[in-house]
Amino acid sequence: MTSTTITGAVFIATSVDGYIAREDGGIDWLTRRDDDLSETGYDDFVATIDAIAMGRNTYEVGLTLEPWPYTGMRVLVVSSQLDPDADDRVTVHRSIDDLLEVAQSEGAQHLYVDGGQLITSFLNRGLITELTITMVPVILGSGLPLFGLINDDIFLEHQRTTTLSKGLVQSVYRVSPDAMLEG
Repeated sequence: MTSTTITGAVFIATSVDGYIAREDGGIDWLTRRDDDLSETGYDDFVATIDAIAMGRNTYEVGLTLEPWPYTGMRVLVVSSQLDPDADDRVTVHRSIDDLLEVAQSEGAQHLYVDGGQLITSFLNRGLITELTITMVPVILGSGLPLFGLINDDIFLEHQRTTTLSKGLVQSVYRVSPDAMLEG
């Protein structure tokens, strides 16, 4: 089998103060909005990926949404706690290395990476090539930040910023080829 490099891309919403969820993981500040997600380019983005990789917390938030937001997608969940047979809509992996190995063996090359901890882990491994961040006009004051501890500076190349309806601002960045520079 020919070795392929798996890359990841991020498509995520944050509050103005940089949080992706409340302290308890709640995203009501986002889901109660009546914004048209097609305007954000989400459907076009999802059409470019082979699978979605997420952590257990992000998966559990997805369980609270009706309908299931990942219908038709191959969903890979990284969790050391989740029962592997808990949900036939997802495949549970005990580690990122396991997820990457299985995804590669299945021919996946481009993953949608979701959830702050997993995004940070993929960034630290140099696997993220693009970030699409949509800022929602709300200040939460506290919560779960988009990024955790980053090992080294990661330089981004700004691609575009678009103002969407109802004050949403979306910026797209490519991770610089020299993103992981020695600090």
